[in-house]
Amino acid sequence: MAKAISAKKSGVTTKVKKAAPKAKAPAAKKPTAKAKAAAAAKTVPAKKAAAKPAAKKPAVKKAGPTAKPAAKAPAAKPKAAPKAKAATASTLPAVGRKAPAFSLPADDGSTISLSSLAGKKIVLYFYPKDDTPGCTVEAIAFSAQKAAFEAANAVVLGVSKDSVKAHCKFRDKHNLTVRLLSDETGEMLEAYGVWVEKSQYGRTYMGIARTTYLIDEKGVIAKIWPKVKVDGHADDVLAAVKSL
Repeated sequence: MAKAISAKKSGVTTKVKKAAPKAKAPAAKKPTAKAKAAAAAKTVPAKKAAAKPAAKKPAVKKAGPTAKPAAKAPAAKPKAAPKAKAATASTLPAVGRKAPAFSLPADDGSTISLSSLAGKKIVLYFYPKDDTPGCTVEAIAFSAQKAAFEAANAVVLGVSKDSVKAHCKFRDKHNLTVRLLSDETGEMLEAYGVWVEKSQYGRTYMGIARTTYLIDEKGVIAKIWPKVKVDGHADDVLAAVKSL
């Protein structure tokens, strides 16, 4: 459709033809659903799996110089108690000599000394151990004669290394009436020469020699019975006390 357009320019009439409209480009085809999905897959970056934090390695402590265990000191061996010398004729208290002084705890809770018995006759019978056959027979025999000894102004005392507690059990078990002295240190036993070396079944050991002393009212030794045989012994001692 070309219409003439007149233009007057400097008196010259010029006819200008209108340019024909350009042909329209063919309409682009709409992408299909599959194409859209493919395009979306390309454009959306795939999510990377979250990386797990690397496990921390436990810190390794540097070992210091290995300390050597302190060497154990060798256990000290207990010192053996000094053995008392065996009694001899020269070390034994002799008849006519003053009796060695003593002061010991008794089963009744008292403390008995030689000086506390001044003016009385004293029978000291030394025996090996509480509640053994021979020692039990001897203690019962002296207990049975206690009244007769007291009538003769004499006191009977049994002496051993047993504790006061052991003496009490021994006394109560056999209804003993004589007092029992405890010489756990052995000082009196040595002073009277009754702590001696003994032997049994080829074995030697220190122990008490069964011995009895009779001391008069002045504290002088009147008679000694060494190596006592328990049967009839209490009667022999009572007879000596009465004759003193």
